[in-house]
Amino acid sequence: MKQITNNILMIRPVNFRMNEQTAVNNYFQKETSVSTEVITQKAQQEFDAFVEKLKSVGVNVVVVDDILENDTPDSIFPNNWISFHQNGNIALYPMFAENRRRERRADILEVLEEKGFEIKDIVDYTLAEEEEVFLEGTGSLILDRQNEKAYCALSDRADEDLVIEFCEDFEYSPIIFHAYQTVDDKRLPIYHTNVMMCVADKFAVICLDTIDDKKERKAVVNSLQEDDKEIITITEEQMHQFAGNMLQVEGRDDKKYLVMSAKAHQSLSQEQINKITAHCEILSSDLNLIETLGGGSARCMMAEVFLPKKL
Repeated sequence: MKQITNNILMIRPVNFRMNEQTAVNNYFQKETSVSTEVITQKAQQEFDAFVEKLKSVGVNVVVVDDILENDTPDSIFPNNWISFHQNGNIALYPMFAENRRRERRADILEVLEEKGFEIKDIVDYTLAEEEEVFLEGTGSLILDRQNEKAYCALSDRADEDLVIEFCEDFEYSPIIFHAYQTVDDKRLPIYHTNVMMCVADKFAVICLDTIDDKKERKAVVNSLQEDDKEIITITEEQMHQFAGNMLQVEGRDDKKYLVMSAKAHQSLSQEQINKITAHCEILSSDLNLIETLGGGSARCMMAEVFLPKKL
């Protein structure tokens, strides 16, 4: 199984704004008084520049435009509602915010099929929404595809039973824990695992300080060490600059890159940068507005496409 891919799906925003439905438990989101029109324009500029950077190093980016009528302010984060797997299967996930459920679009699958990707089967978990049970894709699940492990920090958006069901369906071992951040002097659950943890092919970037339970922390560390991953730790302060929200991708000639936002990159110490660049180059792009209003960063914007190509 490959851990990283050259193929990425991204959704270009047409009506980007702070999503009031997700702000209840995404403490990374911040409000602004700027008009939606100006915000969308700036978000599009950040998005387009990011896509260009990825393409310039040979990443195959499939860009699909959001649909204005759907009123989906978070559509720029497609990795939460869908994941694509090497066996040709895809998973559709139950979303916490009602307006995010409209992000799931059959026409996006058609676009991928037109580009030569093969979809064999759809594993659909979305009925869980009726029970108010959620699991938000590779926001909630950090997949170590090579070692068939799924890391997950439980929250309102990541239900334990669903994690286990996913792991049974896709043959992963669940590594389940709790991760917290300090908000107004309280320790509150982190909404998505992928803001505090990134698993690359030979290393992992992780904010261990968020795992308050020592046994759980030890279990996560042991699991990563078992697979010979170098553990690169970040602080909670760096996590708030989206330093955990990274994704390793493949460019031309199989060259690897760790993709992150400019803000995340700037928050890293020279020692952390040296540890990362011993494995692969860093590719960063300014996503300041998207991060501020969306409460998500570079990793959330990229849905990895591991589907096989049609013969």
